[in-house]
Amino acid sequence: MSGLVLSLFPGIGLLDMAFEAEGFCVVRGPDLLWGGDIRRFHPPAGKFGGVIGGPPCQRFSPLAQAGRKGIQPLADNLIPEFERCVYEAIPGWFVMENVVAAPLPLVRGYHRDTLLLNNRWLGEEQNRLRRFTFGSLAQMRSPWLSVEFATFEHSSVAPCVTANGTQWERGKGKNGGRSRSDRSVKALANYVRWQGLPEDFLVDAPLTVEGKVRVVGNGVPLPMGRAIARAVKAALEATP
Repeated sequence: MSGLVLSLFPGIGLLDMAFEAEGFCVVRGPDLLWGGDIRRFHPPAGKFGGVIGGPPCQRFSPLAQAGRKGIQPLADNLIPEFERCVYEAIPGWFVMENVVAAPLPLVRGYHRDTLLLNNRWLGEEQNRLRRFTFGSLAQMRSPWLSVEFATFEHSSVAPCVTANGTQWERGKGKNGGRSRSDRSVKALANYVRWQGLPEDFLVDAPLTVEGKVRVVGNGVPLPMGRAIARAVKAALEATP
């Protein structure tokens, strides 16, 4: 089985960076950010050992519930495209990341394990809860992921970084608080730090501040991605 990993919906590659930091060699697939369309993408069979990716989560986020009030969902459900690409590529394993409410991927021939992971459980500041699904072929010894958690949580709590810069301000009153959107340069610096990225990340990127907030907020925190990558590596090493 090849040691190459195919990344679907890579965005600016935060999950890719995490897997590369743990020794994987990642090949990036098409992304709308760079003018690509996964609907026209067909990966070759038998070339990749694994497939990773996080299909757009906007449709399944709490904000998407506004669709019940007449507002259209923010994005199509592209999880079936992730499933199709895995089925066509026939990797030994796959990892899909998404919000908790998103449907689980189902690919014929693969065992499936799901894991809820909060960034704070890794000793990080940002309060970000996501679901990871690990799929493996039947011949693998174990389809389970085991993530190593920190002994203590961070003493400070930072809000979840979002693509539109929305933050929840605690307060009193009937609703207990309110949300606001902050896409300033100062806020971006916090988002970059909370995502576990170097402070000069995207400094020279040809994006507006709003664009940088969007791509940073759409990514997987680097510590979270590395924890998953280490768990995948351990599962692979335990398989003859």
